[in-house]
Amino acid sequence: MAEDALIVIDMQNDFCPGGALAVEGGDEIVPVVNRLIERARHVILTQDWHPPGHSSFASSHPGKAPFETISMPYGEQTLWPEHCVQGSAGADFHPGLRWTSAELVVRKGFRAEIDSYSAFFENDHKTPTGLAGYLRERGITKLQLCGLATDFCVAFSALDAVAQGFSTSVVLDACRGIDLNGSLAAMIERMRQAGVQVG
Repeated sequence: MAEDALIVIDMQNDFCPGGALAVEGGDEIVPVVNRLIERARHVILTQDWHPPGHSSFASSHPGKAPFETISMPYGEQTLWPEHCVQGSAGADFHPGLRWTSAELVVRKGFRAEIDSYSAFFENDHKTPTGLAGYLRERGITKLQLCGLATDFCVAFSALDAVAQGFSTSVVLDACRGIDLNGSLAAMIERMRQAGVQVG
């Protein structure tokens, strides 16, 4: 259908085994994602795209370690290992991903002072990426999401998609999660409560 689109979230080397912020089994979903891409009429990708020294990196905060939480002006922020630095091999899409049919690549997290999990908004939940407007202008109303990681960038993108009025589903077979302190089950439940079809 012309009004349907597939959004593939952050299928990048640094989120796959061997990468700086590897999601367990992240590379296992590549064939599943490729099949979804083949069937989709419209394909959009997101790409984490951090400048060196990004504020979400633990290395930017002396004495802090990855996966600790700090308070930022926009709220709580999990600190991460350095990952998906602009122009690095880690920021590249997984080499097995067949993504050349993508019509748009949305880069996120490129503002040094704020992180961005969602394909739609920075982590202040106010600064838009422009994706919602792009989809509306093209008459796309129904979204299917997959990629990495289920409980962070996929979930926050899905929650924002529903809040923006899009019919939204997440294909769990084509996702893998980080599961930080029970975050996977919590975010799957939060998505379901918000009206995301999760399956």
